[in-house]
Amino acid sequence: MASKILHVILSCSLLFLLQFQFSAGQNVVKAAYWFSGSEYAVSDIDSSLFTHLFCAFADLNPQTNRVTISSGNQARFSTFTATVQRKNPSVKTLLSIGGGGGDAIKTAFASMASQASSRKLFIDSSIQLARNNNFHGLDIDWEYPANAQQMANFGSLLNEWRAAVAAEARSSGKPALLLSAAVSYSSNYFGVINPVQAISNSLDWINVMAYDFFYNSNSGRITGPPAALYSPGTQISGNAGITAWIQAGLSAKKIVLGFPYFGHSLQLADANNHGFWAPTSGVVNGGATGYKQIKQFIAQNKATHVFNATVVSDYCYSGTTWIGYDDTQSISTKVNYAKGKNLLGYFAWHIANDDNWALSRLASQTWG
Repeated sequence: MASKILHVILSCSLLFLLQFQFSAGQNVVKAAYWFSGSEYAVSDIDSSLFTHLFCAFADLNPQTNRVTISSGNQARFSTFTATVQRKNPSVKTLLSIGGGGGDAIKTAFASMASQASSRKLFIDSSIQLARNNNFHGLDIDWEYPANAQQMANFGSLLNEWRAAVAAEARSSGKPALLLSAAVSYSSNYFGVINPVQAISNSLDWINVMAYDFFYNSNSGRITGPPAALYSPGTQISGNAGITAWIQAGLSAKKIVLGFPYFGHSLQLADANNHGFWAPTSGVVNGGATGYKQIKQFIAQNKATHVFNATVVSDYCYSGTTWIGYDDTQSISTKVNYAKGKNLLGYFAWHIANDDNWALSRLASQTWG
């Protein structure tokens, strides 16, 4: 009997330690995504400005439900961790899966997550890829589960992923892989509720994409703040989304606030009406412009720059060209907001758009 009691005590102690190790998580996340499609050299990343870096994107094969790395990305992905750790040996890397690639990838995720057998194929292949390519963790970017059933399946996927990661760590003797997800700005995404309990139980943190607000390609679009921290009169803002996540039961220490290193470029319907909520006649250059290019546009065209403290967003204009974006004051305000709300940290999409590390350096210094 005594040996049985001792066995139970030891088993409970081990379970507690495993749970504590997972729940203790990270102290802070200062992160950004590197996007392979940008063709920005991994060796040029100033990793000293970050605690975590996401390598984007691995692919989900819709026929096999396995996670793969394309042949064009294999060399860069396999050396990603070693490369960024040359400048910062303590930086952690995560392999990000998916991305906002349109209907095909949404369908692939929905199909994969719908059955336990296909979820297992996804999970096992993702863990193997992470280990084989020396990543410290995995990140899923499914934009977005479209209904209650898909959200329930997403929750099942996360729970099974965590269990598999914990089992792999026990068998390998290695530290458990980190798990994160890029998610919508709010726990309630236009009436579709995220599986908050599964997220809380299974992920180290979520990357809240608090940007791309008021974004579409319609000619009748207005100049809404694309990454507003506040938006009086609406629920479409970073603060509204963060509040919704916390009210839904997710700890602030599981939330990482996202901001963009790019802006929305629009054609004003009237050059004399150039503030927020002005009518437009369409998009410019496909509707998105990187921060580096925005600064060049301002310099070359002597464009007027405006910071709006009410919504915490910037815009600039010259003639009928208007760009909404985040400049230094918006970034520093958002980092202070995240720290003041006791969030885990912040992340940016994506590195290649920064201008000589101006935004990344400011964000890191602001957090301290």
